[in-house]
Amino acid sequence: MRTKKFLSCPAVVSGLAILTLSLAIPGRGQLTTASGLTVLTLREQADRFNAWMANRFDAVLPALMRRAGIDMWLVLSREYNEDPLYFTLVPPPAMYSSGTVVLIFHDKGPGAGVERLCSAPHGVAGGYKNIWRPRVKAQFETLADYVRQADPKRIGIDVSATWPLADGLTVALRDKLEAALGPELSKRLVSAEDLCVGWLETRTPDEMLTYQHLCAVAHDIIREFLSNKVIVPGRTTEEDVAWWIRQRLASLGLETWFQPSVDIIRSKKDAARYGESAVIQPGDLLHCDFGIRYIGLCTDMQWQAYVLRPGETAAPAGLRTALDNANRVADILMAEFKTGRTGKEIVTAAMEKGRAEGLDLLIYTHPLGFNGHAAGCTPDSRDPKTIDEVNVPKWSYPLYPETAYSIEFSCRTAVPEWDGEKVRIGYEEDALYTEKDGCRFINGRQREFLLIK
Repeated sequence: MRTKKFLSCPAVVSGLAILTLSLAIPGRGQLTTASGLTVLTLREQADRFNAWMANRFDAVLPALMRRAGIDMWLVLSREYNEDPLYFTLVPPPAMYSSGTVVLIFHDKGPGAGVERLCSAPHGVAGGYKNIWRPRVKAQFETLADYVRQADPKRIGIDVSATWPLADGLTVALRDKLEAALGPELSKRLVSAEDLCVGWLETRTPDEMLTYQHLCAVAHDIIREFLSNKVIVPGRTTEEDVAWWIRQRLASLGLETWFQPSVDIIRSKKDAARYGESAVIQPGDLLHCDFGIRYIGLCTDMQWQAYVLRPGETAAPAGLRTALDNANRVADILMAEFKTGRTGKEIVTAAMEKGRAEGLDLLIYTHPLGFNGHAAGCTPDSRDPKTIDEVNVPKWSYPLYPETAYSIEFSCRTAVPEWDGEKVRIGYEEDALYTEKDGCRFINGRQREFLLIK
């Protein structure tokens, strides 16, 4: 097995190198970031994900099903209209559900564990036993026969008014399922939303270790595009940088789960001078929003850079204070993460303590994992009815350990060098929460501005 680098990056990286690609073994090349961090090839990523999945079925799923009180879990998908959880439950390189597929998880108890079965035209890889023989009996009739024989008391299906990611069962498939099961068995159907959220949010030790590497890779890429390697003041635009990021990720075999952005923040004087130009200029504060997906896991980060004016060697002191204040908000918020607390309880305590220290803050932290805006504990200080009135109950979901979060918020600080203007620092860094260590950043955080000459 090739040795991989799992490193923490320093606050400032210099001497950026270029992408290298070795093709000594077909399909087993080695990709590296600017500072030499290894990125697995697509084939290696698939192998790693499949190993995780096998472990998750044994180490994570049984406990989650019992915590949710579900004896059997049915995940139904149709080709090109897959349940949001489908690709977290089947092995790569699967890219679509071949026909109508039902994944069946039957908890046979602590001694026997969870049996994995499927009802699918062509079967499902990854250890699923196919219960259906096409052209012998109808698919849903066969499924109903199996459920009747197994006799589960509570059958979980993916329907939820709270969590979009747990609401993957279509109306048509639900109608077909209930018609096949009949009225008595259909009475046992319950929402599997707590099981779905638990499956999505729970991170295994291997996943948490890889998250360290993933965040180091993401930080490395940020340092690369927020530098003179990519940005030439007076020439480069915000959009130039965004598309450079997309191309760079493609060259590394990585993908982004949203369009990256680089935004210019200018003093009123400079704004009057440059108008609405999107060309990056000296004196600009640059803010990026950037997230990648790697081996199924997502990052979500916002960092800042300052474009030096002639004669400057650092960002103005007022801007540096603004970044310090943002880091203080992060400390306050993360200290409030305690198992069992709801997102609303966490954010309420953090907002009160931040305001008591005179900080002008707004918190909108969210879970992270297989999805960038994931399911789980949501410490968000905004009025939920202004964000998503349908999903208001998610603010009351409790914090569980072995979970990941984007610590996201904004903090505004008056900057003397900008004639007292309040400058907003959009802050976002990725963290893990464990019972042992509490909430901790995965690969450090930004404490100093990146500088562009």
